Amino acid sequence: MSRQLPIAGTPEVRAAALRDLRADRGAVVGIVCVNGLAAAAGLVGPWLLGRIIDTIQAGGGDVLSRVDRLAFGALVFTIVQTTLTWWALKIGYRFGERTAARVRERFLKRTLALPPRVADHLPTGDLIARGSTDASVVAMTLRYAVPEVLVALVHALFLVVAVVVLDPWLGLCGLACLIGVAGAVRWYLRRARPVYLAVAATGAELADVVASTAKGARTIELLGLEQRRAEAAESAVTQARSARLGALWLRTVLFPWADVSLALPVVGVLLVGGVLEANGLVSLGVVVTATVYLRQLVGPLDTLMLWIEQLQGAGASYARVEGLADIPDEEPKPTSHAGSAEDGDRIQVTNAHYSYTDDRDVLHGIDLSVQPGERLAIVGTSGAGKSTLARLLAGLDRPHTGSVTIGGTPVADLPPDELREHVVLITQDHHVFHDTVRDNLRIARPEATDEELYAALDAVGAAWLDDLPHGLDTDLGDTNLDGAGAQQLSLARVVLADPHTLILDEATAQLDPRTARRTEQSLAAVLRGRTVIAIAHRLQTAHDADRIAVMEAGELVELGTHNELVSAGRVYGKLWKSWHAESDGPPGL
Repeated sequence: MSRQLPIAGTPEVRAAALRDLRADRGAVVGIVCVNGLAAAAGLVGPWLLGRIIDTIQAGGGDVLSRVDRLAFGALVFTIVQTTLTWWALKIGYRFGERTAARVRERFLKRTLALPPRVADHLPTGDLIARGSTDASVVAMTLRYAVPEVLVALVHALFLVVAVVVLDPWLGLCGLACLIGVAGAVRWYLRRARPVYLAVAATGAELADVVASTAKGARTIELLGLEQRRAEAAESAVTQARSARLGALWLRTVLFPWADVSLALPVVGVLLVGGVLEANGLVSLGVVVTATVYLRQLVGPLDTLMLWIEQLQGAGASYARVEGLADIPDEEPKPTSHAGSAEDGDRIQVTNAHYSYTDDRDVLHGIDLSVQPGERLAIVGTSGAGKSTLARLLAGLDRPHTGSVTIGGTPVADLPPDELREHVVLITQDHHVFHDTVRDNLRIARPEATDEELYAALDAVGAAWLDDLPHGLDTDLGDTNLDGAGAQQLSLARVVLADPHTLILDEATAQLDPRTARRTEQSLAAVLRGRTVIAIAHRLQTAHDADRIAVMEAGELVELGTHNELVSAGRVYGKLWKSWHAESDGPPGL
């Protein structure tokens, strides 16, 4: 049963953001310091403008030369401000790139560190959305928001302080007129987090519906479920649209309210300053300087308002990305009955029960012992529990009651690296990386030589290698390798990994019968002396096994050799006779 991916709370997101800032604290300090200098330089220009106005009003013989010097000073400080601001943004963007890479790497490491039995039960679409859309939003935000927000904050702080220092009354008037902006932001922030979390969640749900529909397209078509899947997709689209409209409504309230509020400080200072100047309490130059400061304040405040809106979406994405850290590495361990260390590599299943939904077992009291070097075939009709048993044997799932041990140790307790040395599960689903044949194979054994790679491919009958233009150096991303070739590539990895127990869950299902038979014979020769457990969908595979386990409705109903089971005339015997009665080959199991 798929579990819901957790979402990090506000404290966890804040802590993660602080860790990312501390990881590159030199750049953060550089951004603040350089931008502080830029903001200080930006204050000089308006102040000199006020001096120019007061100088012209005062008059005098050398008024033009004094005005020229003041204007030149304003030009110099404007250039200095522009240069320092560019430098601060440059530092900030580089910081953002490094931090974005750090977030992506952290997410990837957490994903790869999940045990397979945990990862397999996670909603694929949601996990993909977090690793792509949400990670991209976080990366973009860190890349641009940190430098731009810091620049805007420092600039706004300097401007507010400058207005208050210039004239306290005008400064207090400007600050009082900013109450409208504070009210708009407060109203927005109280409503934004759940809305943007809903946007991200519904987007992930839509991605999950699309991914699962695409993955199961053939099954959907065979069972005639097209209409049902179309309705599910339509429902997901409707929910995503509704969530986005909710976020849009918040923006349509925030931005008009903020735009009006940002104009009030300039209007208020002009009105109050005009009264004060008329009464001789301040000079015209001071009023103009304060007005210019507050007019300049609109720029950084407008930037902050835009980023406040974007940071809500980024915060929701950050919470989803960081939520992966809250996924438990292990599921609760049931009561087990482990064997002794003297068992060697023997696989022992004792009274194993398993359920996907916690309300109905799909495996009922399985007892099975597989000796080292034995070839065991597991057969049964579709839904009998063959693949579920294979997952328990491979340690990908843990029985709810009972135990599955190898050498006396619960298989699910083995660390991933050690588990792969003992047991490898191969299914009919295989992945081909967009890389060379050589690197695709060396995933199993990085130190393997070219001769060993050729031998592994030859062992599984991968004759298609001879048709590739560059042999082992051929990039499979540019080559249309069919399903059969992908399966043989995966089986070749198994040959290289050299585990002592191999579980084949319909691993040759996409091969034609003749190729499958040849591949199985080649593998049998290569894996002689190793334990091989095959989920058999062709009775010939079962015929060649040392023993056959027959599954029916989640129970192990028969266990024995081919001849014993045929003689018994029960489930397996009937399947075998049915195959011989058919003229077109063996039935699917």
